[in-house]
Amino acid sequence: MGYEILGIDVGGSGIKGAIVDVESGVLVTERHRIETPQPATPQSIAETIKKIADHFNYQGKIGCGFPSVIKNGVIKTASNIDQSNVGVNANELFSKITGREVTVVNDADAAGFAEVTFGAGKNLKGLVLIITIGTGIGSALFIDGKLVPNTEFGHIYMHNGKVAEKYTSDAVRKKEDLKWKEWGKRFNKYLKYMDFLLNPQLIILGGGASKKMEKFQDQLTLETPVKPANLLNEAGIIGAAAIVQQNK
Repeated sequence: MGYEILGIDVGGSGIKGAIVDVESGVLVTERHRIETPQPATPQSIAETIKKIADHFNYQGKIGCGFPSVIKNGVIKTASNIDQSNVGVNANELFSKITGREVTVVNDADAAGFAEVTFGAGKNLKGLVLIITIGTGIGSALFIDGKLVPNTEFGHIYMHNGKVAEKYTSDAVRKKEDLKWKEWGKRFNKYLKYMDFLLNPQLIILGGGASKKMEKFQDQLTLETPVKPANLLNEAGIIGAAAIVQQNK
């Protein structure tokens, strides 16, 4: 039996958790989901994480993926959560409220870590870029399997002067009622731009839209390989738990 850690994935609409075998990258329990409290203040998020830990009767260390730039445990940005989170030391507050040691990392970094450790980027040398397509665009960057934390490539400016995630996120596709082919052409421009800037060995696509890759992959014209994520919705939970094990 492997080493088991509780992984938590904090999202704008739901907070999800499961216990993960961090040697194999497999969930050993069902996911438990609680609606994200509104407003999503640091205190209310911490109390929700405690409820999930209590649900599993779990007392060990917790890994938590969080939708923010995280520096030394401190929350630096807030897009899909309450602004009152900015400046809070999430590691300290969440550990205090839950009564367990909590390590908080950026959510896209957590999902990316799962993919390079157990998924589509496993054992790959060189530069690997993970792009998550959802309400916004998240990113994670790895060199020889080592994380370069807190990249914000969803916020780069495109040639048309628009921020990338305002031009080609899944939310924009739905809002503008774009056909997959039309959206795929936009997304291809974004990927080609990222490919030009970084020259990765591999680009992995995660998030909701990655499950529909067959609908837009014909529009992708990069020479660099582009693959869908293997771990899908479980990646954030698995990666958050696995990062705790790595940092032991």
